[in-house]
Amino acid sequence: MSRNKIRALLTLLSATALSAGLVIPAQATPAFELDNGVSTPIHSFADAIRETVYVDTGLDLDKDGKTDRVATDIIRPDTTAKVPVIMDASPYYSCCGRGNESEKKTYDSAGKPVKFPLFLDNYFVPRGYAVVLVDLAGTNRSSGCVDVGGRSDIDSARRAVDWLNGRVKAYSSLSGGSEVSASWSTGAVGMIGKSYDGTIANGVAASGVDGLKTIVPVGAISSWYDYYRSDGVSFGFDPLGLSTTVDEGKKPLCTPVKTELSQGATANGDQNAFWDARDYVPDASKVKATVFAIHGINDQNVKTINFGQWWDKITTTKKTWLSGAGHVDPFDLRRATYVDTLNRWFDRWLLNVQNGIENQPLSTVERAPDSWTDEASWPAPGAKPTELKLGTGGVLGPTAGTGSQSFTEKRGGFPAWAKTGTNANRLLFSTPTLDQDVRLSGTGSITLTVTTSTPTSHLSAALVDYGPQTIRNYTGSGEGITTLSTESCWGESRTGDDACYKDTKADVSTVDLDVFGRGWTDLRNYQSLRSEQTITPGKAYTITFRLATMDHVVPKGHKLGLIIGGSEQTVVAAKTPGKVDVSLTGSKLVLPIAGAIKASTVDTPIRGERALTPATAPKGLDRP
Repeated sequence: MSRNKIRALLTLLSATALSAGLVIPAQATPAFELDNGVSTPIHSFADAIRETVYVDTGLDLDKDGKTDRVATDIIRPDTTAKVPVIMDASPYYSCCGRGNESEKKTYDSAGKPVKFPLFLDNYFVPRGYAVVLVDLAGTNRSSGCVDVGGRSDIDSARRAVDWLNGRVKAYSSLSGGSEVSASWSTGAVGMIGKSYDGTIANGVAASGVDGLKTIVPVGAISSWYDYYRSDGVSFGFDPLGLSTTVDEGKKPLCTPVKTELSQGATANGDQNAFWDARDYVPDASKVKATVFAIHGINDQNVKTINFGQWWDKITTTKKTWLSGAGHVDPFDLRRATYVDTLNRWFDRWLLNVQNGIENQPLSTVERAPDSWTDEASWPAPGAKPTELKLGTGGVLGPTAGTGSQSFTEKRGGFPAWAKTGTNANRLLFSTPTLDQDVRLSGTGSITLTVTTSTPTSHLSAALVDYGPQTIRNYTGSGEGITTLSTESCWGESRTGDDACYKDTKADVSTVDLDVFGRGWTDLRNYQSLRSEQTITPGKAYTITFRLATMDHVVPKGHKLGLIIGGSEQTVVAAKTPGKVDVSLTGSKLVLPIAGAIKASTVDTPIRGERALTPATAPKGLDRP
């Protein structure tokens, strides 16, 4: 229904009421109006109400004898109608900034918020939404301490949702002050955010809090173990460093919390109670909010296993976009489509506009740079676990070889290992040339039976698409995008808060091989991730570990490869690397394949000269 038709209907209803002798109060400004079924700007952005409240978390992590309060900056339409909320809870509003241009919050001399990072306020406040940006406890203007994914982080946002629904208290100042109510709120909240912010959205949704209607996690963590560790190995950075970055060294009372972060994240890579408290996947059944999950399928920061395991467990209405980029926001990948989709998504779940977006394609996958395919479900229909064996002569296929093959552990990288030719530090297997496209969609695993010459051994594995192709340069500085000098504007601007952002384009690279589906493990965790076992050199051990969640098409004429090595460069190296014998009969891949792998009658040699240059080192969560 058009905006004019809605206004005509309101006029008709008023006239009918008057003819019936009913008294009609002075007409209030409507919360929103629709234009062709989509909320449209009707409120003045320049006149929007800006304020800060401090929500009581009920915790006292800094042990100062007062419950912690989180600064909650609000911008909302100047209307008497109640409005829903779009919330982004983040630790980055002071230390590091948000978005491709690292925007930070700013305030006027009286402490009133001026700059709200990102386009959400510029675009959605005129359409009848409030935008609420929460400083996690221990960051920016909040009291308390950062506990990196733990109860304090999650309650920072969950209690804000509670306040918006009238269940907890908020105040006009960080200490003392008068109580402030959210009488302007409908109680309907949608959470959104990239990386750490989206992770908080996942965690709050897993609490099952009432009032949270939808979440849009982008490149988000579902298990902090799977951010810092992988099946027994460490990626070499820990929660303590992140907490120090985001609290900017301004929280001396938080030393005990930092000690817990340091001691809880044990260096040996074992799963433990510390990580359990930061794992949201077991509580996915509590999620009542709808979920629009977005991830870069080549994200080497928040690895795709975080998306896959979360997606598999969620039972509410859900939707996904999977790009070919790394840790990149969709606003910088397909801006117009993303903003339009968000508009309709929030309209549906926060304004209850029956626009049918839940009936539109559930999945959108970027098959090549700027080429997106819509599908009705994800993983791909027909994708099922398919076993591939390590065959004689380096063949990857239905038949296992006999005996074993060996490599010498030496630190290296997957792109270098994937290149053809002799390399004593890895094993390489590949299918014959494919006579049809093969799609891998879902989460894979690998089982290896190995004998080592030393009592410590780290194992790494990855899949390789061998063949010429043009892909996003996801290991480059922009992780698949190039930032341009031109700008485009999304919403309305006012002094101190403009709606314009630098445009981007795809950063592409032509390669002869593409590495995907990575996985890492510590052989000492062959029985359990919760405890290391003693490894006896010369004795065979069998271990199964996960490969990444993936969606990749190996085209006809290409080959699917598997590389196996020791301590890959992105993980902490084994203390005593040595020789590793891999049993061909006792090893296998299990991959989520749609269709079947069929070999061409004409085989072609593998070309592996050109590969993406890997990042030099892990940069940590949400590379600001």
